[in-house]
Amino acid sequence: MLPPSGAVHVGRQPIFDRFGVVHGYELLFRGDAGAVEAGERGAYATSRVLITAFTEIGIEPLCGRHLCFVNLTREFLVGDLPLPFDHEQVVLEILETVDLDDEVVAAVARLVAQGYRVALDDYVFGLGHEPLLELAAYVKIDVLETPPARLAETVARCRKYGHLQLVAERLETPGQLDRARDLGFDYFQGYVLGRPQVVSAAALSPSRLARVELLSLLVGPSIPLARVVGLVTSDPALSLRLMAAANADALGLPVKVSSVHEAVLLLGVGRLRDWATLMLVSDLDDPGTHQLSAAITRARMCQNIAARMELPPEAAFTVGLVSAVAELLDQPAAELTVRLSLSQDVTEALVDGAGPLGELLSLVAAYEASDLPMLLAAPLPVEATARAYLDAVAYTGQIIAPRRAER
Repeated sequence: MLPPSGAVHVGRQPIFDRFGVVHGYELLFRGDAGAVEAGERGAYATSRVLITAFTEIGIEPLCGRHLCFVNLTREFLVGDLPLPFDHEQVVLEILETVDLDDEVVAAVARLVAQGYRVALDDYVFGLGHEPLLELAAYVKIDVLETPPARLAETVARCRKYGHLQLVAERLETPGQLDRARDLGFDYFQGYVLGRPQVVSAAALSPSRLARVELLSLLVGPSIPLARVVGLVTSDPALSLRLMAAANADALGLPVKVSSVHEAVLLLGVGRLRDWATLMLVSDLDDPGTHQLSAAITRARMCQNIAARMELPPEAAFTVGLVSAVAELLDQPAAELTVRLSLSQDVTEALVDGAGPLGELLSLVAAYEASDLPMLLAAPLPVEATARAYLDAVAYTGQIIAPRRAER
């Protein structure tokens, strides 16, 4: 048996109803067992919470049959990063830092139509989240930071939406709790009732190569199921994570799985791809973060340019990803292509730079090296190549969100 690579941690803070019964738990990022606040906010923190809660500790030990409230950033709402679980036990908290636009409103509407419950976190009337009041199931209001008159006004405005359930959060004194009860809040959360508890567990971390390999297998039009099962079973940590994901109650699967093969079959390609993506994002705090960032940027840039060159975007993404990972691992691309069982056109592009995909990869390499003569001779205008790169950088920046301290 392999030794654990370390411990994983997730914070949970209870939310009570008016009778003092636990209604649910908010799951919070914690970097270590002694942390009292989150040191991170953003896509990395959300991914780490989801991976830890669903595949390493387990929803049942964390929340029992209660609801779990999970903070989401824009990337998860609009689909740039996946939500690889069903809606039964999860409430999606929309952070107050999410800028509201038509894309976000439409995305939230789609999630609600799929059955997800949505909560507005740290809601303040007049800051722009009013269009979501029709869609939300919960509104969380910060009692500590809201002046009494504004608090009463906000509650009254929310009560005009009869379906909303109001959560008083950051309750720190008995007086604040009494005030929230008098104002008619439905649920209550804060230090006066229960501080966040850090739950820890030993964890195995899947190898970086295994995660990348799994993603590369799942992006193509033809999925080699036997190869996927073989890859997962070759990595004990990856096996444990995916079996835990398949067995998680919130996935809504009809049976419990007892083998990796069953887990792969029941999760399906879409779920597997979602979990593999989240594992990659959640582990980006490894020493190779900068290199992985560059790998994701190159893959995305290849995908962007493929659309302009009328090439298959999945294959282009794979070419960019595998070429970058080969550099990251200091291995010849030819060795990786054999191990990954890639298609002939992808293999020729990576090994010999041949074919349309090879031409695409050469163009991206020229841009990375600032090779202006080659860029000017390329079939794509330099401006279009630059736009593809800037989009790729923005995409990577959304995934590896800036570290922002949670108050």
